[in-house]
Amino acid sequence: MSIAESARFAWRGLTANKPRSALTMLGILIGVASVIILVGVGTGANQSVTDTLNSLGTNTLTITRKSSDTTQLRNPFVAPSADAAGSGTNIRDTRLTMSDAEALADPELAPAIRLVAPVVVAARVTATLNGASHPIASTTGTTTAYLSINNDTVVAGRVFTDTDYRAHSRVLLAGRTVAEALAGGDGSSLLGQVIRLNGKEFTVIGILEAKGVTGRLDQDDRIIAPATAVQDHLAGYGDLSSIVAQAVSAAAVNDAQAQIESILDARHRTNVDTRDFTVTNSATFLNAAKSITDIFTVLLGSLATVSLLVGGIGVMNIMLVTVTERTREIGIRKAIGAGRGDIILQFMLEAVLLSVLGGIAGIIFGYLVCQIEISGFRAVVAPYSVALAFSFSLAVGLFFGIYPAMRAASLKPIDALRYE
Repeated sequence: MSIAESARFAWRGLTANKPRSALTMLGILIGVASVIILVGVGTGANQSVTDTLNSLGTNTLTITRKSSDTTQLRNPFVAPSADAAGSGTNIRDTRLTMSDAEALADPELAPAIRLVAPVVVAARVTATLNGASHPIASTTGTTTAYLSINNDTVVAGRVFTDTDYRAHSRVLLAGRTVAEALAGGDGSSLLGQVIRLNGKEFTVIGILEAKGVTGRLDQDDRIIAPATAVQDHLAGYGDLSSIVAQAVSAAAVNDAQAQIESILDARHRTNVDTRDFTVTNSATFLNAAKSITDIFTVLLGSLATVSLLVGGIGVMNIMLVTVTERTREIGIRKAIGAGRGDIILQFMLEAVLLSVLGGIAGIIFGYLVCQIEISGFRAVVAPYSVALAFSFSLAVGLFFGIYPAMRAASLKPIDALRYE
């Protein structure tokens, strides 16, 4: 018997009981769709994290002070005592200053660093204009260099200059969300307006290019202003929140980090064991984030394959029922000359058709679900997950179709013909 004829018999067997075949294919559909969707969620998370970190630049470094309020230089594990000064133990506040930022910007001390920007963060700032009020999620005081380091661009107006910084000018750049909340529409009419930040007047000289929403984080709900003006009116003359730096190239990040640590160690009188600051770079974050999301993706994909196995068990169950129901038919076919291979091929094709059709439907369904955007997040269909899921569904059909096919082929014609 030819393969085409066996395929025709297999198709006739599937269509003889359409509801049962459809339910069996549904199990495969769910399994394939689960693999595609869950792997897509992991891939989407990976891409989202990568895009966010890449927006900061792969050669960006951030210097922050450690969370402890004080640092004990000689022995950080010994509590300070009343005679600490007499014993030579040096206790001082953990802090980052403008002088630190200026030292890091010295090309002779740090040739691997291109740009440095101090960062002052003001908390609980509310912007008002003509009765409209908006609590700002992020208020950053810094220098012009910060815009280049952070890959920020102005789509309308101008950026503030070093002259604005030195003059303590009360000017600012507004994110798209802030502009729309205060001025309405697309926010462009906010340009040139004088708004109040916690009651202090600031002039909007530029509108920042939109960066979008990552998860629940609105990257456009922010303003950027000269650090001097922010310290004057919003944050006070305290320590810096952080210092950001940009290496001359991605290859020079490690050199830049070593130079930063050397300079600050000398200024803070610390060493590798007693540092009161932490230097991180986006490449480190990116590698760590990718490792985590890759594990997350593999875990989700592994869980999804369980549903495919369940679908395969359903295929085997239905094929066993089919063999039992068609025992007499098998006996007739063997009596008129059908060989063992013909019977095996027919029932194997039926199992494979169930898996293939269910797999195709699962691919379509999984792709459509991945197009749905939820809270700014969308799963990304990974081509390898489609190939993997379909191949696995085909393998499931072959594997779980073998036993029913072998059972059908092992029936003796005389016993099959007597079966009622």
